[in-house]
Amino acid sequence: MWSITKQPTFPKCPIYDIEINTLNGEKLDLNTLKGKYILFVNVASECGFTGQYSGLQELYETYKDQLMVIGVPCNQFGKQEPGTASEIQNFCQANYGVSFIMTEKIDVKGETQHPLYQWLTSKEKNGLKSSSVKWNFQKYLINPEGHLVDFFYSTTKPMNTKITKHIK
Repeated sequence: MWSITKQPTFPKCPIYDIEINTLNGEKLDLNTLKGKYILFVNVASECGFTGQYSGLQELYETYKDQLMVIGVPCNQFGKQEPGTASEIQNFCQANYGVSFIMTEKIDVKGETQHPLYQWLTSKEKNGLKSSSVKWNFQKYLINPEGHLVDFFYSTTKPMNTKITKHIK
């Protein structure tokens, strides 16, 4: 008897084609990350989950040969990321020693949702599943071929085996 497992469809638009800037305004070329896992996390400086910056930095340092963590500041949840680009950068470095990539502040939901999050949250675009961003520090894991692996709600800490099992 034959067993067929459902495979995800390939994304119509590769994630590497999406344009986004870094926190300091330079274009972030996602193509330079091909061959690595990427963990996108919408972040905020004044959130109950802000302490996860420490775990994100630990995750990045532990797996930096295989993984890039990308923090994506967003002010859509409780207005918990009100800072300017320089304020956000200073906060992250001074309080958590963040050395992973931080992007410009964007919207992760709604009518002005950035194309990155349109891709991350739409099965039609990512080929795997649709989701909605519920709160700050929701995580999206991309595999080295640029396909969505899964997403993890804010309560999943960065070093949780739900995430690390894919990277090891």
